[in-house]
Formats: sequence, structure tokens, C-alpha cells
Amino acid sequence: MTPLLRRTPRKKPTERTVTLIGKPDCHLCENAEAVVEEVCGELGTPWEKKDITQDEELYRAYWEQIPVVLIDGEQHDFWRVNPQRLRAALGG
Repeated sequence: MTPLLRRTPRKKPTERTVTLIGKPDCHLCENAEAVVEEVCGELGTPWEKKDITQDEELYRAYWEQIPVVLIDGEQHDFWRVNPQRLRAALGG
């Protein structure tokens, strides 16, 4: 079977990691944090917050898109975080 057709087992929400990338005093970042905290809390998904003002690499990659949500290191969303979409992406 070709790698494209092979199914990989779906991870449980508790086996995923959500990363929220933002900066202080950003109202969109605060809104995104509330959504991430709520959805991850419901599903038991660990999450972390990173500040682009403290990390030059993150700043270069995401400064025009914050807040940015990553799931297992891959970009999921930016600017506005939809709770239903995040929940579905985490398998909840």
C-alpha cells in the first residue's frame, strides 16, 4: 500500500499538544487563549503559550498572523480561533 493511502492511528486528545503563539497586550491573543484554555480543558489536551516577543524565530515566522495555534507543531489556525474547529481537530 502506498504511504498516502495508509491510515495512521488517530491520536487521542490527551496525546496531542496545542501551542498558542501570541504577545502581551493583544486582544485577539487573549480571546484565542480563552478558547484554547476552554477546549483543551474539556478534552484534557495539554497546551502551552509562547510569546513572540521573547523568541526571534517565532517572531520572524508568525508576527503577521498572531495569535497562531499549532497542534503537535503544525499550524492549525491564526487570528481567530474557532472552538468547534479546534475541538474537531483534536478529536473531541
